[in-house]
Order: sequence, then C-alpha cells, then structure tokens
Amino acid sequence: MSFFSSLFTRKKNKNKGKPTTEELFEQQDVPKQYYSQVEKNRKLLEELFEGTFDFKCEPIKIGGHKAYLTYLSTMTDKNELSNRVIQAATNRQTDKAFSNMNEMRELYFPSVDFKVAENFHRVVWGVLNGEAIIMVDGYSEALSLGIGMPEQRAISEPSTQTIIRGPKDGFVEGLQVNLLLVRKRLKNPRLKFEIYQMGRDSKTNVALGYINDIANEDLLREVRERLNKIDVGALLDSGNVEEFIVDKTLTPFPLVYNTERPDSICGHLLEGKMAIFVDGSPFVLTVPTLFIDFFQASEDYYQPFIMSSFVRLVRYSSFMVALLFPSLYVAISTYHHELMPTQLLISVQAQREGVPFPAVIEIMIMELSFEVLREAGVRMPRVVGQTVSIVGALVIGQAAVEAGLVSNVLVIVVAFTAIASFVSPIYSFSIATRLLRFVVIFSAAFMGLYGVLLFLIVMVIHLVSLRSFGIPYLAPVAPFQPRNQDDVFVRVPIWLNKKRPSYLYQKSPVRSEENNHPSPPDQPLGGQK
Repeated sequence: MSFFSSLFTRKKNKNKGKPTTEELFEQQDVPKQYYSQVEKNRKLLEELFEGTFDFKCEPIKIGGHKAYLTYLSTMTDKNELSNRVIQAATNRQTDKAFSNMNEMRELYFPSVDFKVAENFHRVVWGVLNGEAIIMVDGYSEALSLGIGMPEQRAISEPSTQTIIRGPKDGFVEGLQVNLLLVRKRLKNPRLKFEIYQMGRDSKTNVALGYINDIANEDLLREVRERLNKIDVGALLDSGNVEEFIVDKTLTPFPLVYNTERPDSICGHLLEGKMAIFVDGSPFVLTVPTLFIDFFQASEDYYQPFIMSSFVRLVRYSSFMVALLFPSLYVAISTYHHELMPTQLLISVQAQREGVPFPAVIEIMIMELSFEVLREAGVRMPRVVGQTVSIVGALVIGQAAVEAGLVSNVLVIVVAFTAIASFVSPIYSFSIATRLLRFVVIFSAAFMGLYGVLLFLIVMVIHLVSLRSFGIPYLAPVAPFQPRNQDDVFVRVPIWLNKKRPSYLYQKSPVRSEENNHPSPPDQPLGGQK
C-alpha cells in the first residue's frame, strides 16, 4: 500500500457495488433468453412495452427471411430509419444467404453503425437507447443499428461562467458532444474515457476521463471504486453523482468542482485530475477539488499575468467581504464603538436613532429580503426576472429606510455584501459563503469581534480537516508547499510555470516533459506549410 493510498479516509461500503445492466433488467423481471423463433421475441417485447405509444414493431422481409424491425419512434431519426434501414432491407433484391448477423449487416447495412445483441437484455437496451433492432426468424441473435441521435441543444456560451477573453463554447446535455469538445482541445491518445451505467430506472451513461500518463494510479483507483458503489434508482444530473462520491457531506464547502467550460476541464485534466461526465447534464465534475480552485477562472490564463493576479486577489478579498462585512458592522455598532472614528460613529448613530430594532435584527431583515429577491430573480422568467429583482431591491430598500425599519448605512453594507458574493467564478461556492454569513452574524451579535474571531478559528480548523479524495482541501497552503505557490494567490507567467502541482502525485510532474506523444505531421491537411 503506497503512502498516497493511505490518505483516503472514506469508509468502505459494505455492498459489493452497483448491479450490472443485466442484473438491473433481471430485477425488473425482463427475461434474458433470446429465442430463434422471432414470434416469441416479438410477443415478449410487446408485453414489456405494452401501453407505450412510441414503441414500434414492424414486420419486414430480409433475403426471404421473416423479420421484425423494432424501435422507439421518439428516440430514432426518422429520415435515417427510412433511408438507411427500411429501404435497404426492402428494396434490395438478392438471394444471397447469410449465416449470421454480421454477414447480413455487410449485405444490407454496410455503412450503418451496428452491434450484435446476443441476448434479450441487449435487445431491450438497444431499443431504450434509440437504436433500430432487426430480429430475423431462425437466428439466435439480433442486429442493433445506430441510426442517429435525437435532437439536442446547440453548443452555446455557458450561462453561469461567462468570460470576456477566451473560448465561448460550453457543454451541452449530450454526452458524445461533451466528449468531443474535450477531444478537440486535447489531441492526446492517452486521454481515456471509461463508460459506466448508473441508475436502476434511468440507466444513465457516465464517463470518467483522465490522461493516462499524468493521473495518479491510486487516485484513479479510488475514483473508480466510488463510482462503482453508486446504487440509485435514477441519475438525472451530475449533482446526484457529486453527493455519492464526496469524502464528507457535513460541510457547506463544495468538495467537487463543477463547470460548464470545456477549457476548464482540459486544464484540470492536464494537472492530473479526473473529469466525470453525466449524460443529460451540461455540468462536468472534476476531482480532487481544492479550496483554491474556486478562486481561479479560465480567463486568468488568457489575460496578462499581472492583470490576472490582481483580479484573483480581488476574488479572495471579495470572499472575505461577503463573509465578514455584515458581522463586523453588527459587532462594531453593538459592542466596539471605540473602533469607529468619532465623525463616523456620530453619523451612524444619528441614522439609527429612529430604528426600533437592534443591529442584528436590522441586518437579518435586510439579508433575508435580499435572499428572497435573489431567489425570485433566478426562478422567474428571464424576461421579467432581472427587472423584478432590481426594482424590488430599490423599492424595498428605499421604503425600509423611509419607514424607519433600517438605516441608510445598513443598506450600503448589505448591498455591497451581496455584490461581493457574486465575484466567485463558481456558483456553488458562493452559496456556501451566503450560508456561513448568517452564522458569523449571530456569533458577532452574541460576542462581538471575539465571536467573529472564534468563528474564523473554527472555520479554518474545519477547512484543514477536509479532504477531497485524500488530498488536503487547503493544499498547497496547509500543508504549506513552497514550490506550489506559483498559481495560488497570484499567477506567474505561463513560461515560468513548468511543473504541475505536486500534491496530486502525478506520473509526469513536469508540464513540458517529453511523453512520447505522436507529433503532428509536417504537412497540414490544407496542403500549406
């Protein structure tokens, strides 16, 4: 057992792992045996899909043999089905005999992707995945034809992680398209994708991506084990996978990184991390995840390093402002008046003279009001959501001040705090900041600045204790690693950043190291040098 393996703290699951596709079908009373009598197979399929309006089982003849074409009309491409399958099967005049499904495919469907379904489970799985199944009388196997994908959303700019300079494409709900976006950027034969099927009812495809000559084997083995232990009825989004694979769930801080940006995923893969793609979700996960990941944006590496370093420091400062600014107002205005300049103290107390509530109640009213407005702006239709949130904030804030419920300075504090909470590039991290802000406000209300300091001590202890797949959450700050400080608080020039972060224990620690990759041809495809 290597030292890296001993870092993993996750308890082993008592079960043996998630069931296979065949076992899931057996649990749903789906027979496994496929009969050479095509009528028996047809009856089994019709009983299984009884009441399904889009299930089709049409009789055809292929080479003089009785056969059935089975598919789901809502999952198949009608043009592909008509032009490449039905016409090829019915219009071709040939008396050539075929002895198996491979020979039949070569005669009638030479240009169509195919699989041979050797049992009934594979037939049902092919139908559910939008494939056309051809069952021929007298043969103990069926032919599964891939005839195109259903309609899906076009590639567009990510809506949650926008940038000014850099690529504008984002992940979509199609797994194949998302893998294409990564392959297009990383033309490396050692970029591997492993496919898993999860969910007893949904049977969702999940892909695990990594670069074989960079990723650590022990870390990769741990990720595989956690994915294999996922046993759930349905998997509808990558957020469901995230809850199953995290090291510790009793924490507000996200332990798995999620993004809509393919360039961010490629950057993490090149560092030695693993990416988890879920079919039907535009958000891709990467593990392990560190605290510093939520302050880094892909645009940092497209802008000059001086500007990127300044913006990154602004993000760290905004995190502290969003977390502590309201609590500092409560603590100073309630317990520590001597810390304010005299003129500022007189101005603040004059504004609060007619307010009937203490500072903690006053700020809780405004914080909860802004949280309600923020949630309403997200859930309402886009046409009116932004308008309602902006107008609502202005109207409620002004009305609360005029009614004497809150002071003017408190509106400034709450508004600036709300703006600072949106500086984080990852939305899930800003949610953790919003939750902890209420905790530190109550700490300041009971013990003043001592409560704020006590909260910070407890939070740092909690962060130090966290692990993401065995990697310390605060690495490389705690434990402190001097050689890995070149991309934490500031960013050094790319030409100076030659080594990958050592806390991931990669196989190839040097970024420019020769890995025996195939070099591109001297002559481009266009024929020009």
